[in-house]
Amino acid sequence: MSTNTDGASPQISPAGKVVALSGGIGGAKLALGLQRVLPSGALTVVANTGDDFEHLGLHVSPDIDTLVYTLSGRSNMVAGWGRADETWSFMQALEDLGGETWFKLGDRDLAMHVVRTMRLRQGDTLSAITADVCAGLNVGADIVPMSNQPVRTRLRTDGGWLDFQDYFVAQQARPVVREIAYAGAESARPADGLCELIAGDDIDAIVVCPSNPFISVEPILAVPGVRAAIESAAAPVVAVSPIIAGKAVKGPTAKMFEELGQEATAAAVLERYAGLIHVFIADPRDIPALEGVGSDVTLVAANVMMTTLEERERLARKVLAAAGRVVRNEGDLCSRLGSS
Repeated sequence: MSTNTDGASPQISPAGKVVALSGGIGGAKLALGLQRVLPSGALTVVANTGDDFEHLGLHVSPDIDTLVYTLSGRSNMVAGWGRADETWSFMQALEDLGGETWFKLGDRDLAMHVVRTMRLRQGDTLSAITADVCAGLNVGADIVPMSNQPVRTRLRTDGGWLDFQDYFVAQQARPVVREIAYAGAESARPADGLCELIAGDDIDAIVVCPSNPFISVEPILAVPGVRAAIESAAAPVVAVSPIIAGKAVKGPTAKMFEELGQEATAAAVLERYAGLIHVFIADPRDIPALEGVGSDVTLVAANVMMTTLEERERLARKVLAAAGRVVRNEGDLCSRLGSS
């Protein structure tokens, strides 16, 4: 294992492309940074759809929507989810009628679910719908669902099996998790062209965003063919830790690690990605404990919090630098990517 803490920057060719695997809020931060520093059209984000569910008769895709809103500049930066400038007349009217209000659907957000559900019932694929939404909202990257077939993350708790949104939203991630399953994964297929894209000669890097491994990244890898495509790809695979000094950047990641019998550490994340990645980026405080965890993985220290837009861009450059494995200065990368 080698450790790199400098500002090395990659040789990203003008035609080169990057594929990123992402869940919702945490992953979307890095995806936005990548979109901003890469040439237009160079980024494809593979979105987790294990969180998808039917609610009030509508097909809701939380991680896809978070990515769409974030990459189009429409995300609610205060709440961390949903659309900016949202209104809640629908939810108020629903509550007045005694309807289910545990999962909040804002008025603007509601339009997304209505259009998606209508088109799915007409026979369109989730991939096609997502592509059209991205084009209509001027998203600067391609967002591709991991599969057009349903894969649903379910969690076994002391009270029995729970659907993900029941666990995460309705019960606020309070139940103790004993086991996680990805229902339907065994019969699902990767989205059309996804594995071919990953294996393409024009891919410069594959990035595993700092999303929860259990509920955001591993559902993607559970779709038959996806993990194998990544493992055999020519491009280097770079993962960013979602855990800093034993604490999750966002959500119940640390809690899940502990309940499933592992310490909530960056090392535990690295162990889960063993055999898949070539570079692991973690907070400088976590680097010493990572030495020796994976002999074939290069460690890179970086600020992975991404509180500001500048930090998201800086981490994106660090990711690309690690993938490039070429020692250059950060300014040279900026000029090559046409970014400031």
